Amino acid sequence: MARSLAAKGSQPRRASPSPRPQTPNPPKAKSKAGKRKDDYTSEGVEDNDVFLLPVSDYQVMIAVTVVAAIVRLFRIYQPTSVVFDEVHFGGFASKYIKGRFFMDVHPPLAKLMITLFGWLAGFDGNFDFKEIGKDYLEPGVPYVAMRLFPALCGTFLAPTMFLTLKAVGCRTTTAALGAGLIIFENGLLTQARLILLDSPLMIATAFTAFAFTSFTNQQELGPAKAFQPSWWFWLAMTGLGLGVTVSIKWVGLFTIAWVGSLTLVQLWVMLGDYKNVSVRLFTKHFMARVFCLIVIPVSFYMAMFGIHFLCLVNPGEGDGFMSSEFQSTLNSKGMQDVPADVLMGSRVAIRHVNTQGGYLHSHPLMYPTGSKQQQITLYPHKDDNNLWLLENQTQPLDIHGNPINGTSAWDSLPEPEYIKDGSILRLYHIATHRRLHSHDVRPPVTEADWQNEVSAYGYEGFDGDANDFFRVEIVKKQSKGGVSQERIRTIDTKFRLVHVMTGCVLFSHKVKLPDWASEQQEVTCARGGTLPNSVWYIEQNAHPMLGETADKVNYRNPGFFGKFWELQKVMWKTNAGLVESHAWDSRPEAWPILRRGINFWGKDHTQIYLIGNPLIWWSATAAIVIYVVFKGIAVLRWQRNFNDYSNPVFKRFDYEIGSSVLGWAFHYFPFYLMQRQLFLHHYFPALYFAIMAFCQVYDFATARIPSFRLREHHVVNKAGATAFLALSIVVFWLLSPLAYGNAWTKAECNRVKLFNTWDWDCNTFLDSYDAYNRIPSVAAGQTPQQSIAPPIPAQGEPPAQVPIGGKPEEAAGQPGISGAPPPPGHKILGREERVEYRDQHGNLLNEEQVKALEGKVEFKTRYETRTRIVDAEGNEIGEINDPAPQEVAPPHPDVQGVDRETTKRNLIPDEPIPPPKKSVEGEKEAEEKAAKPASEGNEATAKQEEPPKQEAPVAAEPAKEEPVVAEPAKEEPVVAEPVKQEVPVAAE
Repeated sequence: MARSLAAKGSQPRRASPSPRPQTPNPPKAKSKAGKRKDDYTSEGVEDNDVFLLPVSDYQVMIAVTVVAAIVRLFRIYQPTSVVFDEVHFGGFASKYIKGRFFMDVHPPLAKLMITLFGWLAGFDGNFDFKEIGKDYLEPGVPYVAMRLFPALCGTFLAPTMFLTLKAVGCRTTTAALGAGLIIFENGLLTQARLILLDSPLMIATAFTAFAFTSFTNQQELGPAKAFQPSWWFWLAMTGLGLGVTVSIKWVGLFTIAWVGSLTLVQLWVMLGDYKNVSVRLFTKHFMARVFCLIVIPVSFYMAMFGIHFLCLVNPGEGDGFMSSEFQSTLNSKGMQDVPADVLMGSRVAIRHVNTQGGYLHSHPLMYPTGSKQQQITLYPHKDDNNLWLLENQTQPLDIHGNPINGTSAWDSLPEPEYIKDGSILRLYHIATHRRLHSHDVRPPVTEADWQNEVSAYGYEGFDGDANDFFRVEIVKKQSKGGVSQERIRTIDTKFRLVHVMTGCVLFSHKVKLPDWASEQQEVTCARGGTLPNSVWYIEQNAHPMLGETADKVNYRNPGFFGKFWELQKVMWKTNAGLVESHAWDSRPEAWPILRRGINFWGKDHTQIYLIGNPLIWWSATAAIVIYVVFKGIAVLRWQRNFNDYSNPVFKRFDYEIGSSVLGWAFHYFPFYLMQRQLFLHHYFPALYFAIMAFCQVYDFATARIPSFRLREHHVVNKAGATAFLALSIVVFWLLSPLAYGNAWTKAECNRVKLFNTWDWDCNTFLDSYDAYNRIPSVAAGQTPQQSIAPPIPAQGEPPAQVPIGGKPEEAAGQPGISGAPPPPGHKILGREERVEYRDQHGNLLNEEQVKALEGKVEFKTRYETRTRIVDAEGNEIGEINDPAPQEVAPPHPDVQGVDRETTKRNLIPDEPIPPPKKSVEGEKEAEEKAAKPASEGNEATAKQEEPPKQEAPVAAEPAKEEPVVAEPAKEEPVVAEPVKQEVPVAAE
């Protein structure tokens, strides 16, 4: 391809009255030019097959890999608690092991690999990774094994850079320099030591660049190398790399664009070689690329989702984002065939079409404002409180013409009465004996003039009033053809419910009610509401007149391809919805100059802050600028008919570095088009290409451009690379406490904080390293040890007492639960243990209450340590409370909805409903001001798309209102927890 550019540049464009004297090329260049082949072979290209490197290069590569492993794995066990987006990606591993479906904006490959490493290390999925700072040691989470996968990816990134630079023809010293810059880049190090996706993404991107660079080298050697084993191997590896990259994050689409654009250049060059490339041969080249660069990546990508679906077979927090057809493929989410015809008197569950298919729902809780009548909500789980009886506006008549009263009046009519388009209905809530009702009262949250409140009104035996009447309007465009467009049929008919008295339409949208409604979704009656949000359908249907012989329907099984395509659309929609501001986000223009980092974690006067190595970042950015200036000058000189492109070295500089800069541009500029949340780590793939460009510029300057007179002096190349790498290591070392979470001092912190926009907090650190020695819990000196928990007594047995006795030294040497140190000047006389059973509110349960709960709930164990100080006479002096750890990054909000293990359940009568909050949105906006994990990683990314909280059962509510966030209640009803408390007793 470089040859074609040269051909264009070498031909005179216009007649010149006086020929411009040309600088003669070096004799070596002339000899190469004279040997130019009359085909698509590129000038100045040598065979750089990495399988043919000398043994010394492999030795250097191994040394680079060892150094990278040491840097990446050093103290990988710290911090010993959840850091930044480990909240998300560690949590996804728990869900994979449990088989609970979740929805995430990223493809599954890296998450599956993290899960595999954790599972092989014995992770059982019971740890929920719920918040930043949550301890790993006490529950025995194999977090080091889970961090090992990203660390290995980061380790192999260095030798991949080495091989890539060798594949483009750089000297071994330059290739080692590039690998060293990868090793000592602080930002890449920070990401590679945590349970995050960026390190796997980087190695996949790097491998793709390496494979395509190797293929390009074989391609540029001309027809002699075409379709040879090496040619096929690197082309297939490029396709595999593309599939791996896009299966980790959709950022891989930028890599596909880079490979695709350069592939089109290759095809364009071959198309111009009409002497050697026939139409048949060109078609063969084209189809080879279609298979390797399209079929292989797409097949691999879909295969990863096939594994994803095989693992997630149970309902989970994320199934609420999927259609009913999708949900029906999950265990316990499928349903029996139901009667198709819907009659007056049918007991039905009505489902919303647009907002993840919640059910029309009511419960015996009242609105605290407005009419203060019973609440109507949208609830995403199957429940008896979703059941409604469909009644005509008047009761049926008996043979004497008298109305038949009661809800069973419709059960034995002479002829079934179908519900047709235009029928007037009353919807009777079976559980609470109230009817669906609306009136000219503003809703409690959406207080718009065009919205009316919807409530449940009446009592058993009450005939109701005209505000209970709703007219059926079948939406024919969304309903199945035939009879389903004439009368309501289960699943097949989509319809609207129009309030007869006010003309408004039953409506729901992605607005959550406050805590007094368990954050379930608001239902209103809207005048002029959008069609998608006002469309409903019937999912469950039962009627005594519809026997076993009645026509039955069920959800259509979408199959793999249907589920795959639906999930892609949901991922895209959710990803595009990440438009809210974040405490640590940044914009693309700030990335090349390293203007700001990300606060990951802080505790015990240490901190992890994502910041790059400024020397490496700024040098890589300078290389991009150098090439852009070079290209601009080259184009101007080309336009003025200078013959620069006749020089093979000039052409190689333009094409080789231009390919790297193009990769940088494809991975950088698309972010300017995005309105979503963006973070510094989004720049890492572009940074990789920028470092490649820097090394190539350095190699050309010191080893390949003859006019610089340096290529014969290898010492210059080696000395310059060594000096620059040494400076990079110094800068890396100065900033390394922010990557490792090591101890640091305020003075050293302030010394390297060059800009105010580098906003890590130096006040977090102590004044001296000696001060850290007086803090037992400092992360820098902590070695992970799994706590040894005493055996838990069987449920219902009296709590065991551990006698206080023995020698003080023996007691002090016993393994502790929390590792709380004795106070200075005191010694531990002994320890005692007891088991207490408490509910989730902390209320102590007596033995009778515990016994009554046996077999009905699952008990969870929580360990606590309390220290008492007693004087010589045994009198208690006071209680020592451990100081609250200093948190730089505050706990992570529950962005995925209520966790099953922390679901609130009342064991005592409900308290009065608190006053309503003005807006749930207002509270969330306040939370955004604090540092938190990137929301891109969560499964319910948009705030209004979070699954609602599980409502607590009340006295008048049926007991079945217990499914925990998209899962059947029978799996993990969490009601009470035994609390194991160890009480070390100390004396002065």
